[in-house]
Amino acid sequence: MTTEVAASSDVDAVAAGAPESGTAEYENEPVPAHARRSLTSVAAVWLGFPMILTCAVFGGLVVYSLGFWRGMLAIALGNAVLTGYVGALSYLAGKTGKNFALTAIGTFGRQGYRAVSAFLATVVIGWFAFQTGLTGSVLAGSAGWDARWTALGAGICYVAVTLIGIRALSVIGLVAAPLYLLLGSVAIVLALRHSTLSDALEYSGGAGATAMSMGAAVTLVVACFIDSGTMTADFTRWSRSGRQGFWASGAAFPLGNSVAMVIGGVIVALGAARSPATDGGNFLGALIDTGGWLVPVAIAFVFVNLGSVCTHCLYNGAVGWSQLTGHKMRPLAVLLGSVGVLLAVLGVWSQFEQWLTLLGVVVPPIGTVLILDQLVLPRFGFVARESAIRWEAFGAWAAGAAAALAAHLWAPQLSDALVAMVAAALVFLAARRVARKGETV
Repeated sequence: MTTEVAASSDVDAVAAGAPESGTAEYENEPVPAHARRSLTSVAAVWLGFPMILTCAVFGGLVVYSLGFWRGMLAIALGNAVLTGYVGALSYLAGKTGKNFALTAIGTFGRQGYRAVSAFLATVVIGWFAFQTGLTGSVLAGSAGWDARWTALGAGICYVAVTLIGIRALSVIGLVAAPLYLLLGSVAIVLALRHSTLSDALEYSGGAGATAMSMGAAVTLVVACFIDSGTMTADFTRWSRSGRQGFWASGAAFPLGNSVAMVIGGVIVALGAARSPATDGGNFLGALIDTGGWLVPVAIAFVFVNLGSVCTHCLYNGAVGWSQLTGHKMRPLAVLLGSVGVLLAVLGVWSQFEQWLTLLGVVVPPIGTVLILDQLVLPRFGFVARESAIRWEAFGAWAAGAAAALAAHLWAPQLSDALVAMVAAALVFLAARRVARKGETV
């Protein structure tokens, strides 16, 4: 069991010879007390991450499929799941100061954690490539720019920002969130010229026979950020306590993510989305079509907005692989970022969305097992012994993933993510009960 780390003065720590928190990223050790950051600073890291066009797209797809009120219910349910899930993992991170890889050692074993950490650290690089390619695609469709050259330039900028470290993620979050709120509100005001709020409230959806189920919609909301949400410790380990870690993650779930999705849903319900069946609530085209000052602002918005998610994903991946390889975060950010940018420029990113979303449904068991093993069960005296590989954790992960895939294929009315969490929890609890009996014999 670990004890909560209290914060101390940065000045005192530097005077004592500790490294300054502005330069050290503590990839391979818990963040020490002197380097912890304020609640506002850590919350800013999470705030701008989900407040992105991609979430507007997904929110719009949900409302297009289910109608306004049922769509809003799906968004609320999905964010409630993320709030509890990411909040619990963030509490653990703030309490221990450990990043995701270090946290996973305790649950999956000294060697076993490598498989889990490598899996997630690679998936988020896929999301980095996807969002970098999306930057070029969005500006090609909306402003007529060359998609590949735009993706290349944007990717280089995203890598450069990531190299600054956790400080840059705080700043970009503080810029990205207000800008999203401003332009999202402008897009809604523009849409109200040709529609009314009553029209939006009465919107019944447009998907018809192809509409997704409520369970599938909730899964879509959860899967959008389940990967980085599971790796929240990479960000919230900088919190001064477990409680502050929990509240910092609340800036994203439910706040930032809900706002981003609701705006996209309202855009669709008002009839202002160009292609709601494929692009959901993407409101960039409406801003650029208006002309004037909105054109340069909208273009800057794309870079800041998608740059926010790209830098966060690349930071996740670099921190994860730094723990696995023993190297520093920044050189790995350059290497992994270069791979992601290359995939974006080659156009491979366009093949990623369905694959990454599918992977998203097998991720929830990982965090579920971590929460049970390190937060819940120790309160009841279930403290596991250290080992190279903890097979009960891997068994629960496999069971949860298998249940989620089965639900995806044969029970589409259910939420894959929730099925995965419940199955993993039941299997892990049963396995720990059996393991504890063996340990006491």
